[in-house]
Amino acid sequence: MGKLLIKMIKSLLFLNDHKGEIFVMKWDKKCKLTAMICCALSLGVLSTAFAEFMSVSEVKEGMHGIGKTVIHGTTIDTFDVDVLGVMKNRGANGGDLVLVKVSGPVIDSSNGIAHGMSGSPVYINNKLLGAVAYGFSQSGGRIGMVTPIEDMLKIWAIDDNKVQVDTLKPSKDLIPLNTPLMATGYSSSGLEYLTKKMKNFQMVPYAAASSSEDTTAMPLVPGSSVAATMVTGDLKLGAIGTVTYVDDDHILAFGHPFMSKGNTDYFMHNSYIFTVIPSTYSPFKLGSIGAEIGTINQDRGAGIGGISGRIPSFIPLHTTVFDEDLHSRKDLNVRMINNEKLLPTLTATSVYNAISNTIDREGEGTVSLTYSLYPKDIKKKPFKKSNMYWSTKDISSRSVDEIYNVLDILSENRFEKYDIRQIQVDMSVTKERKTAQILDATATPMIVSPGDTIYIKARLQAYRGDIFYKELTFRVPDDQPYGKMILEIRGGGVTPLPYLIEQQKYNLSDEILDRLRVYKDFDHLQKVLLNENQNNQIVVEILDPNVSMIAKDETSGSSTEIQGKKIITKPEYLHEREKKTQQNEDKNSSKSYVNTDYVIYGDGQFSFTVLPPDKREEALKQMVKKQKELIAEMYREQQSSDLINEEKSSD
Repeated sequence: MGKLLIKMIKSLLFLNDHKGEIFVMKWDKKCKLTAMICCALSLGVLSTAFAEFMSVSEVKEGMHGIGKTVIHGTTIDTFDVDVLGVMKNRGANGGDLVLVKVSGPVIDSSNGIAHGMSGSPVYINNKLLGAVAYGFSQSGGRIGMVTPIEDMLKIWAIDDNKVQVDTLKPSKDLIPLNTPLMATGYSSSGLEYLTKKMKNFQMVPYAAASSSEDTTAMPLVPGSSVAATMVTGDLKLGAIGTVTYVDDDHILAFGHPFMSKGNTDYFMHNSYIFTVIPSTYSPFKLGSIGAEIGTINQDRGAGIGGISGRIPSFIPLHTTVFDEDLHSRKDLNVRMINNEKLLPTLTATSVYNAISNTIDREGEGTVSLTYSLYPKDIKKKPFKKSNMYWSTKDISSRSVDEIYNVLDILSENRFEKYDIRQIQVDMSVTKERKTAQILDATATPMIVSPGDTIYIKARLQAYRGDIFYKELTFRVPDDQPYGKMILEIRGGGVTPLPYLIEQQKYNLSDEILDRLRVYKDFDHLQKVLLNENQNNQIVVEILDPNVSMIAKDETSGSSTEIQGKKIITKPEYLHEREKKTQQNEDKNSSKSYVNTDYVIYGDGQFSFTVLPPDKREEALKQMVKKQKELIAEMYREQQSSDLINEEKSSD
């Protein structure tokens, strides 16, 4: 009856439960698989309709069977399985698990149930019971749990287009708790960085080798190794498991969730097993991520489901890194799964590895970078930003912090889904410290009216280098209130010290400050991110008058009270340079900036008086008069001092 029912279903017949009619449907893989499962389940004849399957209701203690898995290469070996009982409601979605004991030479050679055996099909009386999916950490690897095939088959009935729902995870006393990831192409430092980042997802990466068979696509069969992959290309990152069941181009594997992401688009790859690595916690298969053969479209409590021959949705990443010291350039090309939760981590770890592989060292350095995020909607402009960083400890890690944070903010925004079509990153790295300190600055005029232009000249010194100057202008906003106006001059990455003091005073963490930021819509959020200052910029901005000021620091030089001491007219050289200076164009902006070739440190303040235009000129005249009197007095004192020195020398 079972084979007959399957043939009927495969003859394009679908049972309509609502109308009691039988319809002939256009056959496709999705309809086929869904129809088979729904029909069998609705009729309550799973055990009889599917003669190749064994239902949990048929399982008895003492039954003997075999399991299939790969221990080395691609050869499928068998091991013994003995049923100990049924564990009710212990599965990820409230289903049952079959408690089994495994044995035999294969199990002895693997030192028990190893990570990577998940999905190994178990057959009793030539019927597929399910997949070895879990083990007990204290059992020596000989006691495991089997996820029933009847629960795994339900994965095929899930609509890919439906909104993703969270998948229930199995009990924490079952292993694997951490999914081992095979990482190919990563440097040693890149793997360390990857390990740190993947802790958030309860996954542990291991360095894996490549095989000569990795380029050959092979069909999947029950017992063969398969990889669910998140990154492919010059780097490969994915989890290795075992195929449980295959129906034409559809497969079931693992018997437990990979990351419990529901509807997914992971890459599906072949895998070659080198060996089983012993472990005090749990052994694991060390294997390669081989040829790409399809997509993993479901990641559920009872396992994963995949389709051969289908290309998943992905985001390509191209990274170019130039080492200024070695005069070498390397490119990295990878494809990453289109998952907004994982994208920041996958991007940052991939770019980190590109840097570490190129410079072939660790430690300090300066990086100049430009990154572009291209939206899937080609009508939208790319998100493009540049910046510059210096680090005394790990320039590779410092280089990717901003990219990670921006992707995290955009992917987690509350306004709309930010679909990315492509990511481009270009970097130039050197061990040289390219930093500079703001020493002081002059500004004119010190008495202004709304709409006036202030001309600023900053004096800076490069690290262990020469003194140089940068000029920029600042336009007083049209709505600037009359009275005192304080301008801050600082490096683009420097938080004004008054703000830091207020932040500490009220114990405002970065997380709290982020929560206090309010964005009107996605365009506003994106504009704020794009307009954030670069570390290689000199920034002049109005300080909030409600923030308390501090006294001049004579020792650290980190914050200096900068005040123009001499009233001068508009310098002639600024007439020409004003147009050439890279500055913001917003006429009513409370900020102005100029780019440099250094990461800029230091900050300080100017004090200005804002008056109506009719009062400004008179105030300037009075100030000029006082300055002239002061200069004359200084001249007289100098003359008097010279005269006294002459008389002493004549004596």
